[in-house]
Amino acid sequence: MRLIIVSGRSGSGKSTALDVLEDNGFYCIDNLPAGLLPELAERALLHTELLEPLVAVSIDARNLPSQLKRFPELLDEVRARHINCDVLYLDADEETLLKRFSETRRRHPLTNETRPLAEAIQDESTLLGPIADLADLKIDTTHLNLYQLRDTIKLRLLNKPEPGTAFLVESFGFKRGMPVDADLVFDVRCLPNPYWKPELRDHSGLEQPVIDYLAAQPDVEEMYQDILSYLHKWLPRFAASNRAYVTIAIGCTGGHHRSVYLAERIGQALKLLLKNVQVRHRDLS
Repeated sequence: MRLIIVSGRSGSGKSTALDVLEDNGFYCIDNLPAGLLPELAERALLHTELLEPLVAVSIDARNLPSQLKRFPELLDEVRARHINCDVLYLDADEETLLKRFSETRRRHPLTNETRPLAEAIQDESTLLGPIADLADLKIDTTHLNLYQLRDTIKLRLLNKPEPGTAFLVESFGFKRGMPVDADLVFDVRCLPNPYWKPELRDHSGLEQPVIDYLAAQPDVEEMYQDILSYLHKWLPRFAASNRAYVTIAIGCTGGHHRSVYLAERIGQALKLLLKNVQVRHRDLS
């Protein structure tokens, strides 16, 4: 059995996550009372007609606070049944969440006559702390549209062909913000920038003119070797510590040239060493 617990602050994309999982064969339950989690897992194991049942549940701030505080022990009960369980936590910065609620005119579950929206969003973070602290995978949806979020969930949660740590090598641009869900971040803005070459500006780090230019730069090669050496040494130790997901983020200024080239090259090299390596370019469109 595979169980995915989806949580996160309101407006971060939980409904989208459940829709993606349902479209991919999961039986989905929204707003499950947290105290029912072990019983649900037990019933799914005993009564399902499927050889390998797929279940996804959403547990969020609509629960009683006392139930959310019990989440760590409830999760332990589920995992004691040897169930393959992932906890996905979605979030976005407060400005983005405020904007999303303003645009949709939805009511936040924690707002009332004395608690305004901004305060409710802040309180929700504290309330969901026990879940966020135990999340196997955190996704920051601040800069993701609906389609990008769907693709990210498919990549990280569903494209996991075998047990073990799933590694993601992700390029990004600092001008759009550093990914808060990254475990390791490498800043490559000190390297020669193809953007200042007019003939290369409109190409990306996936295209041959930029690849040829960066491959010919000694500093780029030295940076590549140093990062790869570090990852070769330490990523197997991450895997040995039973981490479900590890994100390696490589950033340049715009996220189009240097970081893309290095993320792609490093990702391909790591696939020779590790079983489950994915590559994503956040700011390429």
